[in-house]
Amino acid sequence: MSLTLVIGNKNYSSWSLRAWIAMTSSGITFDEVFIPLALPDTKERIKRHSPAGKVPVLIDGDAVIFESLAILEHLAERFPKAGLWPSEPVARAHARSIAAEMHAGFQPLRSHCPMNLWRPVERLALTPEVEANAARITEIWRTARERFGKGGPFLFGKFGAADAMFAPVATRFHTYDIACDSVSRAYIDAIHAHPAFKTWRDAAFKETLVIAQDEVDWPKVKKLPEAAA
Repeated sequence: MSLTLVIGNKNYSSWSLRAWIAMTSSGITFDEVFIPLALPDTKERIKRHSPAGKVPVLIDGDAVIFESLAILEHLAERFPKAGLWPSEPVARAHARSIAAEMHAGFQPLRSHCPMNLWRPVERLALTPEVEANAARITEIWRTARERFGKGGPFLFGKFGAADAMFAPVATRFHTYDIACDSVSRAYIDAIHAHPAFKTWRDAAFKETLVIAQDEVDWPKVKKLPEAAA
């Protein structure tokens, strides 16, 4: 049975990236439905797929899953060989804990530093609340890498569900030049070097729809040369 993933703009939709990169990196085949965000009919179009009216939405036969973390759990059950969660129980418990913390928290960072892949790397002044979020995130990354990261450059070695949850945050650290330690910087670089992320980013660079609320330099819209063509 085929899967369908409903997503928003690749330049801005951090939640869409989470589900998409998990599926793509795992070699899970799916059809992609794109619904542009921040347009008058956006919510109505998404509600044709999900009662929540938000992306991403995974459609698997009669099952409609409409929260990123729930999508990852569904995929882990549906495709156990993908290894989205670590096989070792302690590592798996830790991965689920930090993924849930990401899902539920860090609102100051999300609001102050929206995902915007085509923006050039420029430092943004941070509020104390955002700085506290950044400090906690780098603590999460360091701890996971030190305890469970042997065997690869990601939080638990191999790219998995926890990395999918933190991938959009890694882009924020990069885009807004948020200061971090060397372990975190190496992790951010690993996310950006992942083939699935590169594919997503290349598609984001081809988009043209501007969402003002996600442009921190508004009314200027700053774009990398690769995205400005």
